[in-house]
Amino acid sequence: MSGTMAVFSFRVAERGAFVKAKSVLMNGVPAFPGPCPNERLGIVDVVLHGTCTSIYDPARYGGGALLRDLVEGKSVEVIVESVEGKTIEREVTLQEMIYAKLITTRSCFKNYMAFVNPRDRPVKSIFSLIEMDGCLRMVTVSGCGEINPLEKDPLLKAIGIGTKILVNEAVGYVIGAGTRATRDRPNLSVCANIKGMSSYYVGQFVTALGPEVFNSIAIPIPIIDHEVFENAKRLDEEVTLPIADVNDRRVIGFDNYASVWQGTDLEVTYDKGVCYECQISPCPVALYCPTGAFNEKGHLAKYRCFECGACTWLCPRGAFKAKLGSVRLGDREIPIRLRQSCRKKAEALAKHLKKLIESGEFYLSEPSDKITL
Repeated sequence: MSGTMAVFSFRVAERGAFVKAKSVLMNGVPAFPGPCPNERLGIVDVVLHGTCTSIYDPARYGGGALLRDLVEGKSVEVIVESVEGKTIEREVTLQEMIYAKLITTRSCFKNYMAFVNPRDRPVKSIFSLIEMDGCLRMVTVSGCGEINPLEKDPLLKAIGIGTKILVNEAVGYVIGAGTRATRDRPNLSVCANIKGMSSYYVGQFVTALGPEVFNSIAIPIPIIDHEVFENAKRLDEEVTLPIADVNDRRVIGFDNYASVWQGTDLEVTYDKGVCYECQISPCPVALYCPTGAFNEKGHLAKYRCFECGACTWLCPRGAFKAKLGSVRLGDREIPIRLRQSCRKKAEALAKHLKKLIESGEFYLSEPSDKITL
């Protein structure tokens, strides 16, 4: 969910209508003009940061929601303030755009981590939906364990600069190592054309500290030698899950990803009957659902559901159920209360890539260069 930006280029007026853009809002989300000025062309180039939020609704609408709306074909309201003081307003769709590319600076983080709060006071974090309980009463987790591409190829023998991949169902490419990448814990920077993406795989995830973006990435791993084969065989039980103190991000223990993804439910079940009998208002699930998949009328948009599992404890009536598992820290079993990676969506995209390869619609590409860390 970290390090997403998009670069757009689109027309907002006729030639000569204004000199160049000074500021741009897209559905109220600031997008930064440039790097090309497009002087007097009536065109704006902008960079959108995934964590930017709407000036109208900063707590609930950000770059991820904007990307999802564009991918779903919705019109976006654009307001341009020019350097000479003109205001230009128009509606724009993704298909009208001259250029629309998504770039990540940190994706597929190898065995990311789980977070706990060992202190006696709750704390707000991007790793929680509301304040995270203290005294080790809950844990939140990130990472897809054994199906993470960098678990399969941790030495980056098969994955390199120029490797062809899927990003939110669109064809993309690895452009190098991501920020904070190390030999022990690599991650990737990737790019892809936003046109052709599916909103099932990209969208917004609202945390206690504001909206984030989630992306889904599938990378083919050709078994080119015995070393790659041995790593590709590793299962969740063999993939280390570091556990960190959310207050300073220092690792304080270790478990493995079997605690997260084995013997647990990848999908949350929903009992409408229980929900319709409930009189609680406002509904805590509708209030805090990070992807907006559930509303006050009791409607669950399963297509948007991230299977994060928060609804299983947010709902006081028990309308949502899923076994989320627990993480062991020392002699304590700490219940998982939030999953910020969706194994269900990850597996779906991996299967989609497999079908494309088998049908001859997707050909593996040899990297143009190695990724050095």
